[in-house]
Amino acid sequence: MLTRIIDECEAFIAGDNTTIKEILHPYKEDLEIRYSLAHASLKEGKASIPHRLKTSEVYYILNGKGVMHIDDESNEVSSNHSVYIPPNALQYIQNTGDSELTFLCIVDPAWREEDEEIL
Repeated sequence: MLTRIIDECEAFIAGDNTTIKEILHPYKEDLEIRYSLAHASLKEGKASIPHRLKTSEVYYILNGKGVMHIDDESNEVSSNHSVYIPPNALQYIQNTGDSELTFLCIVDPAWREEDEEIL
């Protein structure tokens, strides 16, 4: 049985300037899944850098509040909101709350550096 505890996952700054902790990634472990799963966070007042993925992505907001931008649309998001991001969409998220914004990122097929364009 494979289990993960977020606090024990190594954190790094991603190309979009979010702090990421990879939870599951089929290219890094012997997993029979197509997707990757990561925990992301943004400090209050910060925003991720606009970027595009060749793949689809879903954000699931765990804590905090912000504004999600996808192409020409923007919507407020907060705990328990899910956001679908289509392939090749221009995307970024802003933390508009007074605490850290945390969310899960599910990328299908699994995230690869060559599939991401930082703008």
